[in-house]
Amino acid sequence: MSNAKLGLLVFWPTFWTGFPIKMVIALLLLAAHVHPWEGTGLQALLLLSVPVDIWALGLCTRTVLLERLNVDPPKGTGLRLWGYWAAFSVVYLPLLSFVVSGVKALTLSATEATIHFVEESIVAIPIAEKISLELVMWGTPTTIVLIVLLYGWLWGLGAMAQRFVRAATSVDGTFQDIVCRWDFLRIPKDQPLVLTAFTGTGVVLVLVFWGLIPVSTPHPHEEYEFVHVQKVEEKIVPKDVMKRAEQTLARAEATLKELETDKPAGERPKEETSAPTKTVEEESKP
Repeated sequence: MSNAKLGLLVFWPTFWTGFPIKMVIALLLLAAHVHPWEGTGLQALLLLSVPVDIWALGLCTRTVLLERLNVDPPKGTGLRLWGYWAAFSVVYLPLLSFVVSGVKALTLSATEATIHFVEESIVAIPIAEKISLELVMWGTPTTIVLIVLLYGWLWGLGAMAQRFVRAATSVDGTFQDIVCRWDFLRIPKDQPLVLTAFTGTGVVLVLVFWGLIPVSTPHPHEEYEFVHVQKVEEKIVPKDVMKRAEQTLARAEATLKELETDKPAGERPKEETSAPTKTVEEESKP
């Protein structure tokens, strides 16, 4: 078996075996308001993922070698192989990122220069076709370089796994015996104990999750501006309306009386203090 194929066969199940556990860790970090993709959260996620990766790598390495090569690797394969893979990836993956970024920058500049030359000397390119052409011109070489470098990374992982293949012992027996042995590696014998431990761990993680959440009921921020708020129309009760109208009229009447008493004397209406004058005819009458 080639190194790249062996590296892919071991790496792919290892990734998906530990992925659910890492998602639980990331969810707990998010509940604690710690982002798992930057800063302290990323460091905590990587640190907590180390034992998960070691366990998953040891399990998947044994099952893959049993299924594909009919060999049983020595004990401690997961820890030792993880150490080799980690040291190799720490050196290779930053180099891969640097090379891919450099190729992308070079192809982008070459693409822009080429399209600029074509538009000035030959013909103008419509916007839609221009975007597609740029994507193809710089995306194709960048993708090819990325695939080649990923193949080299898998080849290195497989080359390190080949050491444990050579140190492994061959397994005698029929294919059915090998399948049973492979199943026993993934399915423990004491299943009730595993179920109890799994259930207890789940309950503890749920309690930790709810304990880390600072606010259980979502509420808008203090600076949030409500838009398109529907006002609820109040029901009109005739008795209440009449009472409010009477109270308003009573207050208005009291206000008018106060205004009349507060007016100065010159502005008050003149009262008829003297009796009406009698006419001459009325005086001549006995």
